[in-house]
Amino acid sequence: MTSSISASALAVLALSACATNPVTGGREFTLMSEAQEIQMGQQSDPEVRAQMGVYPDQALQQYVEGVGMRLAKASQRPDLPWHFSVVDVPAVNAFALPGGYIYITRGLMAHLDSEAEMASVLGHEIGHVTARHSARAYTRAASVGIGAAVTSVFFPSAEPYAAAAQTGLGVVFLKYDRNQEVQSDRLGAEYVAKVGWAPSGMSGVLETLGRISAAADRRGVPNWLSTHPMPEDRVVKVAETVQTLEATRAASEWTVNRDPYWQRINGLIFGDNPREGVVRGREFIHPELRFRVRFPEGWTIENGKQQVAAAPPGVSDVTIVLELVPNPSGSTLEDVAVRSMEKAGFVRLRGEATKLNGLPAYLGVYEGQIENAGIVRVQAAYISYERQMYLLAGVVSRSRHLQYQQLFDDTLRSFAPISTQDAARIKPNRLAFTTVRSGDTWQGVAGRTGGLIPATELAVLNGFAANSQPPVGQRIKIVIASE
Repeated sequence: MTSSISASALAVLALSACATNPVTGGREFTLMSEAQEIQMGQQSDPEVRAQMGVYPDQALQQYVEGVGMRLAKASQRPDLPWHFSVVDVPAVNAFALPGGYIYITRGLMAHLDSEAEMASVLGHEIGHVTARHSARAYTRAASVGIGAAVTSVFFPSAEPYAAAAQTGLGVVFLKYDRNQEVQSDRLGAEYVAKVGWAPSGMSGVLETLGRISAAADRRGVPNWLSTHPMPEDRVVKVAETVQTLEATRAASEWTVNRDPYWQRINGLIFGDNPREGVVRGREFIHPELRFRVRFPEGWTIENGKQQVAAAPPGVSDVTIVLELVPNPSGSTLEDVAVRSMEKAGFVRLRGEATKLNGLPAYLGVYEGQIENAGIVRVQAAYISYERQMYLLAGVVSRSRHLQYQQLFDDTLRSFAPISTQDAARIKPNRLAFTTVRSGDTWQGVAGRTGGLIPATELAVLNGFAANSQPPVGQRIKIVIASE
């Protein structure tokens, strides 16, 4: 009888957790009702805005909102409380939360070529919502713990870095499967065509994303290609849909709006926003917090929302990280350092109180074990500056610590304050436009505009292969320093 009751209870639970998919009309298992989808979006939206920032251009926000709302009203769920925002992140990405909250990064907007392409991105994300992909992804994650969706470069198993994943924002980092991506491509193209934009914009988006190499800007949030897996046949599959849709009206009747779109993104911040700190060559400079750090020559520097990380190209087991110490506990810098490291599972081998460019600091070497990395050495500086506590640390396997010891020490000792005048001179880089001259190469264009972006990335920014050259007479995007 107990088994019978349990089976009946499970059957009732399964039935109550089934819902009709608005796109397919089929029944599916989900732990989230539409009301719960909306509630999750409402709860998570402030977290997205706080952690990623909203791009401070009201006209651009209204433009994206207007395009997005036209698409949403053409979808299978027009009555959801739809919201569209440009987030102030340099990464190439777009994502959706359950309940109708859609976000596109300024980094992706810079890489798009037209309004039709932007509409295709928004339509794709609307498709994830209308087909309840994010709700189903959350259902899958809930069974194993959503905390597994987010990891940290430094101390992957440490408690502070799992905290964000326990909130609704963790669903942003969940990956969609192959079938869901193909379905959203198709839905996005259909929404775009229904409103009148050229459905070929979807093909253009996927082709551009396909050109973005592993070296492209991924900072801030996961790159589109990380959270939106791109199987080899995805471009082919959407092409079939696009061809079918394009055949429904004359080519001249489709809206592309390339020039109007370029006017909208003229002056768009490209790369780091100074309010979050900027990377200039081998230095990371934070004008608002008024400090700078010099990383080793040739290392790749990534400026994330929670930490700055640097690593030598092609090396996966060495990193230097910079981050704020939350709620430091201890009567002295030494106490703070030792307690923080012990909490993370590291023991002190040696250490000393000192000053770094006039700032109180504690330098120490620690040892501990990181999951999937074995025993590592951490060479760290805890630095007190203007009521903030900073951790600047190099991490490497114990066997290779001697090899990197001097590089780590040079980096730790480079942490220095900057003057208010120097901070005021740090301006963001922005998008602008120029016309290709006879004899121009991507290398030449990049050079004459200040070398603020590598030639290969400049080519991709303009929708060309990295090994191509720009056509003479064509108007192209460039990156320039703010005046």
